Amino acid sequence: MTTALTTPTTPEEDLAQVQREHGGPLFSFLLRLCDGDRQRAEDLVQETYVRAWQHPEALDARFESVRPWLFTVGRRLAIDARRARLARPAEVGDAVLENARVCADHAERSAAALDVREAVATLSPEHRAVLLEVYFKGASVAEAARTLGIPPGTVKSRAYYALRALRRVLPGYASDLR
Repeated sequence: MTTALTTPTTPEEDLAQVQREHGGPLFSFLLRLCDGDRQRAEDLVQETYVRAWQHPEALDARFESVRPWLFTVGRRLAIDARRARLARPAEVGDAVLENARVCADHAERSAAALDVREAVATLSPEHRAVLLEVYFKGASVAEAARTLGIPPGTVKSRAYYALRALRRVLPGYASDLR
């Protein structure tokens, strides 16, 4: 290990020397803590150096090495960053948000539900029964076939034609009917 800074220098020179001596190992350590996320590890290294800048006493010559202090600060920053990420909801990309259907309020959702009910009412009883089992009750094709007493192929074709009919009746909901 290298020794702490011994010659009187400026804070900028002290920090530059610390970065040269400990930057590689600190980055490697933080990269492991960040599960290989290089950008996050680089951010943590920078924040660690900011803390060193704010606490010049850590670079004091009385200590044998500043590496333990740097690693401790970096580790604590990594833990804090992870906790902060876990406290926030997961971020989604813009493409997901652009394609998401937005229901502004309860009235709009209720109107949409009524539209779907009216559209389902236009289907034949056989098609409605298949949609009820497969989509509303969540049954598999085989389970729906057993419940309805028809072959699995018939369940598949009735579901296909029922959804096709609903797409024609509900053009605004076509992307939801897949």
